Amino acid sequence: MAICTAPSRGHRTASGAAACPACGGRNRGYNSYPTYTSPYSSNSSSYGGRSPGSGISRSIKPRWSNSSSSVYYTPTEIRTLTPVRENIEKRSNIPDLRDVFLCHAWDDRKDAAKELHDLLEENGVSVWFSEKDVLLGSSLLREIDKGLANSKIGLVLVTPSFIDRVKNEGIAEKELSALLARDLLVPIVHNTTFDKLREVSPLLGSRSGLDTNEESMLKIAMKLAELVKVEETV
Repeated sequence: MAICTAPSRGHRTASGAAACPACGGRNRGYNSYPTYTSPYSSNSSSYGGRSPGSGISRSIKPRWSNSSSSVYYTPTEIRTLTPVRENIEKRSNIPDLRDVFLCHAWDDRKDAAKELHDLLEENGVSVWFSEKDVLLGSSLLREIDKGLANSKIGLVLVTPSFIDRVKNEGIAEKELSALLARDLLVPIVHNTTFDKLREVSPLLGSRSGLDTNEESMLKIAMKLAELVKVEETV
């Protein structure tokens, strides 16, 4: 049986206690125990996972999301998209509407806008897209208005090129305000920020949307596909 050395040597230090044949196994510091990893850490997918680089947990689904869907949302995203969804449902009986109108800067037509367009169509979304439907040289706001009139919702792809275009050409605040008031417009920020958008268009920048800095373009396309799909009732 091991005998404690404290009476003769003392245990004034951790090393002294560790060297004791009787106490060494009972006086470990916290660092000697295995590290405990919480199942709800940032690397866990228990609550739907976190967005790359954002630290924002997406853990819930809106009422229009299918139970088998692999896409999760933040509470802010649901609050943002709910009024849009309600307007989609009100307009569901209007025939021959495109699902979305994609507004973008001309310089993005072959990269970011084309990527989003293709991902949306791959997810069963019909898209009003400038490369197919919008006349060159048309007014940005007129095309937004025209697209919204013939689509369930409008998407604004906000990129550095889009911000430069808005900055150079300006935005008619009253017209944009009317579009935003309809709750049919969803900004999608890509390679920039809402703060930078607010610098050139406070009205558009004040509207919450989706952000590829927080989630992949594919995930955003999947959310938009869920948003515009309305089950037909018999």
